[in-house]
Amino acid sequence: MSIGPGGSTLAVILAGGQGTRLNILSVKRAKPAVPFAGKYRIIDFALSNCVNSGIYTVGVVTQYRPRSLNDHIQRGQPWDLDRMYGGVHLLQPYQGRGDSDWYRGTADAAYQNLDFIEHYRPDNVLILAGDHIYKMNYAAMLAYHLEKQADVTISAIRVRLSEAGRFGILTTTGSGRVIHFEEKPKQPRGTLASMGVYCFRAGVLRDRLRLDATAPGSSRDFGKDVLPRMVTEGLNVYAYQFDGYWMDVGTVQAYWEANMQLLVHAPPLDLYDRDWVIHTRSEERPPAKIQAGAVVKRSLIGHGCVIEGTVDSSVLSPGVYVGPGSLVRDSVLLTDTRVQPGATVVRSITDKEVVIAGGCRVGSDTDLTVNETFPDSINTGLTLVGKNTRLPPGLLIGGNCVIGSDLVESDFAGLRSIPSGKTFRVQPV
Repeated sequence: MSIGPGGSTLAVILAGGQGTRLNILSVKRAKPAVPFAGKYRIIDFALSNCVNSGIYTVGVVTQYRPRSLNDHIQRGQPWDLDRMYGGVHLLQPYQGRGDSDWYRGTADAAYQNLDFIEHYRPDNVLILAGDHIYKMNYAAMLAYHLEKQADVTISAIRVRLSEAGRFGILTTTGSGRVIHFEEKPKQPRGTLASMGVYCFRAGVLRDRLRLDATAPGSSRDFGKDVLPRMVTEGLNVYAYQFDGYWMDVGTVQAYWEANMQLLVHAPPLDLYDRDWVIHTRSEERPPAKIQAGAVVKRSLIGHGCVIEGTVDSSVLSPGVYVGPGSLVRDSVLLTDTRVQPGATVVRSITDKEVVIAGGCRVGSDTDLTVNETFPDSINTGLTLVGKNTRLPPGLLIGGNCVIGSDLVESDFAGLRSIPSGKTFRVQPV
């Protein structure tokens, strides 16, 4: 916990989401555990924001495929959260004598962990999403929350009207008080969107969660139920407007864009700011090696990478190999991907330990045929290749394709190409 003028503050990070819109990237891991920026996991940003804001008691609520998160966070040492009192706690669903079950919504996840919150007796509780990319000083938000004597303060950011239907949209008075809250409205009233960051007075949170748990028809969700009801009933609900960089990377396109934004000369998210370090658990790997004849332009290259070909406008996680005569452009390659000599990868995302054999071409920057299986999410030209898959020599894969995980060369027997917009050996997600 942090101890300040407003008393003690504890954080709860909601990290149990399945993240189906990330397609095969979240089949084997929870969305907050998806690698990002060639070094981090998405949850590193919420964890680092906590410790940089002076908050050292953090509960991480997990549910869907928690092993990756458990392995990554462990006792919290990289974030200085391995403490005798407080520190980080991994909170998973359990069966007990009382009301306990799989989490049915964000509010239910917090409700089932009220015992954790009440054990530390905080004055304020931060509820955070574990799947957003941003740097934020929660202490500033807490100061605003105390100044307004709010029951709950919602951190909010301006979005484009065309995107407003994806968020909880707030209407406020001139003083910042929220007078209307609607989750994912079909016809948004405005563009002030909830970031999924809430600061509650602890007693109010406890009472509202217990009330929501008995409310008929409740979906047990903060955005759909708890916050709109608090506004309707006239509680002190305030919006804290955040003017920094924030990205919900819940879709394949948003994930790719957030990675690509890091490659510009002055990126909107500065990962090199020594005053606000994003901490992570890193593997011990040697430095990246750029061999004679290699060409690397406007890219992030992780530890342990060996580059013998051309890498242009791409993000490479640790251990990636790019062979001689090969090209990687406008792509995100996760850990230990191997691009063999003479292969080409464009506008693609490969999961961990993918092997792209010589002569393969993966992705297209011209053919935008929408994916037949996932037309709502794989429609911007990006091709995905699942974890541990080995592509055979000479295979041609178009744009907007989705290739499944754990495939071997024999699974592609008889195939010379997979046209744009096709899905190959992918289980429903």
